[in-house]
Amino acid sequence: MQTARGTPLSEASTPARPRRVALLLGVAVIVIAADVISKVLVVANIPEYTYVHLIGNVFMLTQVRNGGAAFNLGGTSITIVFTLIAAAVIAFILRAAGRMRSVGWAIALGLLLGGATGNLIDRIFRHPAPFRGDVVDWIYVTRYWPVFNVADSCIVCGGIVLVLLALRGIRIDGTHAPSRRP
Repeated sequence: MQTARGTPLSEASTPARPRRVALLLGVAVIVIAADVISKVLVVANIPEYTYVHLIGNVFMLTQVRNGGAAFNLGGTSITIVFTLIAAAVIAFILRAAGRMRSVGWAIALGLLLGGATGNLIDRIFRHPAPFRGDVVDWIYVTRYWPVFNVADSCIVCGGIVLVLLALRGIRIDGTHAPSRRP
């Protein structure tokens, strides 16, 4: 049986899940704003390679420029590659957003989009050159952990949420993958 519009009655009686693009973009905008504002404040108030001790040597603020990979793990000679990777990640997320109907995926992808965009802004506009700029890192948690920023932490958190969603079998469209029971 069909409705007047030709839609099968079973589809018409079930309301479509709304797309979660607005949630994704909202999370991304908040992350970008927090990242940019925090970096502006750090650059204006903390000289490079000095430390503001908040909790002894466990939690400090500093200013470090990172021309390499995330968490200053090297690759300073190929900064342009990291710029291109960030742009590709942003394009992929924006393209995938049209299929998204899951709140969890919207939050995770919003965190990734905001983090990638925050660091891409540094790569585009900061010294030493356009599209080769250094990312400002400023959060120092013990000497055993690399210095990072808001964007980096959001990228990691977004990745963790995606792994948890995958483990639970939740797809980007909000459906659940069938369980594999023997």
